[in-house]
Amino acid sequence: MQWIIFKYAITAGMVVLISEVAKRSDKLGGLIAALPTVTVLTLIWLFMENQSSEKIANHAWYTFWYVIPTLPMFLAFPWLLKRFSFWSTMGISIIVTLISFYFFAKLIKGWGIELL
Repeated sequence: MQWIIFKYAITAGMVVLISEVAKRSDKLGGLIAALPTVTVLTLIWLFMENQSSEKIANHAWYTFWYVIPTLPMFLAFPWLLKRFSFWSTMGISIIVTLISFYFFAKLIKGWGIELL
């Protein structure tokens, strides 16, 4: 139980740290947020919990492919936020991400990569 609490504290601490840095510097906050800190922590947690190398490698592999269709959201969000409220922008951005993911998954399926 202590291990789980430790994992939650470290992971939540990273989110809080990033949001606090972003309050002071948009660029630095964006840079830190763009770093794969959650993925790196997840890979560390999987390793520390004696997961197989195959499981850890698969996590990194699928993370790469799942990140790509999320990128259009980061372009749409600032544009949408100038035109809509925050929550509307968030909702539309989620829809953009889901649509991007669906079409991206269909596209790369032709290369033998199954995301759905």
